[in-house]
Amino acid sequence: MLTLVLVPFLIAAVTSPLVMQLLTKLKSRQTISAHIQEHAHKQGTPTMGGLIILIGGLWACFLNWSQELLGPVLLLVGFGLIGFVDDFVVPRLMEGKRGLGWKQKLIMEVLLCLGALYFSGFRDPVALGIGSFLILFFSNAYNFSDGIDGLAASLGVILFGGLLLIGGPILTSPLAPISVGLICGFLVFLYWNRYPAKVFMGDVGALPIGAVLGYLVFARGSGESVNPMVLWVALGILSLVMMAELIPVPLQIASVKLTGKRLFLKTPIHHGFQVMGWKESKIVWLFAGVQAVCAVIAVLMIGGAK
Repeated sequence: MLTLVLVPFLIAAVTSPLVMQLLTKLKSRQTISAHIQEHAHKQGTPTMGGLIILIGGLWACFLNWSQELLGPVLLLVGFGLIGFVDDFVVPRLMEGKRGLGWKQKLIMEVLLCLGALYFSGFRDPVALGIGSFLILFFSNAYNFSDGIDGLAASLGVILFGGLLLIGGPILTSPLAPISVGLICGFLVFLYWNRYPAKVFMGDVGALPIGAVLGYLVFARGSGESVNPMVLWVALGILSLVMMAELIPVPLQIASVKLTGKRLFLKTPIHHGFQVMGWKESKIVWLFAGVQAVCAVIAVLMIGGAK
């Protein structure tokens, strides 16, 4: 219990001021999109604060290592490096660019997905395809949620907590350490990211965290302890907020390109609430509350099916 919960939390807490100092010295600043004018005042806020969360997750895995953790750790490190290049390297080497092109990023992400799944024992082409799709889906969905102070981290605590409860014995599952470690990191990060945020998560945190979330959803869905239909419905309910964050974005783009009209007020969906005049704290409470209800329903469904 000590090495699984307390140590990762303390390490994330102790190192977080050092991370903040490092980001300040590196001048790692957020560039706000011209399409999100309601966030113009956040221009220049330090980004890449997701490193605090990754520290908690990686330490928990290191202290409680098992072969089952290889896949998610590869995703955490690999997607984190992609996020670092996107957040920090490209904007400094290529003036005027906010990050990697989508084709470059997608190729690297797909290769990482396939590698992580393969080394985790998923060798069937169908499993590799479904697993890669879920990892990419959740990576991008979670990345979109990193748009309001405290939103992504609040959702992360509930999502990974729900997966812990769905995954069997809470702290004895082989994959439990990475969920517990990330939750510890979220709690520390929220101190810095709560409104008004002193740092943003950035791609370096949101991309790998979402990728691990997708991996855990797929790994749990591949289990055999519960009726598969009930299991996947429960996981779908747990993921409803992530679906709401991602799915409207491509629909909005397609509608604008094809018809010149918007389907939604604004995407990602949380920005739509801002346009309607909602305060950021109210939006976070709404999304976290809905996510909590979804998590409770999913856990109850799995518990009733056992």
